Amino acid sequence: MRHPLRPSVQFFTRVMPALAVPLTLLAACGSDTKQSGSTTAGTLASTNSSATGTAGTDSSAGTSSDSANTSAKDCTTESAADVTTTTAAASSTTTPTKPTVEIPKTLPTKLEITDLTEGTGEPAQAGDTVEVNYVGVRSADGTEFDNSYDRGSTFPVVLGQGSVIQGWEQGLIGIKAGGRRQLDIPADLAYGDQPQGDVIKAGDALTFVIDAVSVTPGLHIPTVEVADKPKVDVKPSIGATKSSFTDLIVGTGDEALAGCTAYVQLIAYRGDTAAELESTWENGVAQPLPLDQQTLPGIVNGIIGMKVGGRRELIITPEDAFGAEGSSSLSLPAGADLIMVVDLVLVQPAGS
Repeated sequence: MRHPLRPSVQFFTRVMPALAVPLTLLAACGSDTKQSGSTTAGTLASTNSSATGTAGTDSSAGTSSDSANTSAKDCTTESAADVTTTTAAASSTTTPTKPTVEIPKTLPTKLEITDLTEGTGEPAQAGDTVEVNYVGVRSADGTEFDNSYDRGSTFPVVLGQGSVIQGWEQGLIGIKAGGRRQLDIPADLAYGDQPQGDVIKAGDALTFVIDAVSVTPGLHIPTVEVADKPKVDVKPSIGATKSSFTDLIVGTGDEALAGCTAYVQLIAYRGDTAAELESTWENGVAQPLPLDQQTLPGIVNGIIGMKVGGRRELIITPEDAFGAEGSSSLSLPAGADLIMVVDLVLVQPAGS
């Protein structure tokens, strides 16, 4: 294991990236092996207002439409959001010496954050890039399994993208450039029951000492309480002949256009039973979803035209989702419709 990366699978995009979001919801092809991974009660989008602070308009009856979107607007012709150019924040000029890790006296049952050195500048937020050096050991006995100091290269982490374990996602929030922080991470915020390499065993708690070399401001993804996950009365859908959507809340913020990246909260349901299959709400942050050919067409067409703060229910035919065979990883049977409830949290224009 080279880095504390999150082993997971994207189920709603067509391409399997090397580092996938911590969600079993995003890929139409590639590995179909469901990873259990770790989950945590994170902070995500509100049920009654936009997660960006722009209140959505509650539509009691809702509005419905076929999901095919024929708008000529896209992210290359109209900017969907005003994004400030990222500038580097203060950073340390020397590489710290490799620290000695003092393991906790008792194994952590929740994330324990200890600032060993405070650092300076603005604290890191979701969306920022934190360049780090680190050393990681088993909390039980101090056996080292990885460090960046010996390699002589730092490791960049974009907070909120789910590319690293949840202990890092949560534990690096608030760190400042030049700061040194110890994270004592329980197994459920690390690798859970999935062994990693020769050292990390199933169920291991992990301890890291991390030096923040720099903090670079990025796209700040709003967060709220996971308890605000919406409770939607989803009705079964069997044999839909075309994909469609219903607006449950009409947003008032930036519009999702073709080619943009939509940051969303998703809940997926099995069409024939309306049973919940997967959800991003437990992962701690909204998930980025490219509105292009990488993503399943039923999702792209269903999200385009939404505005930030909106909530939309999508009915997606097998043809616009995983095909007639369904998805074993998602527990979606062959020929079943896919139902999704989507909250649009943020829109990022292409190339920003």
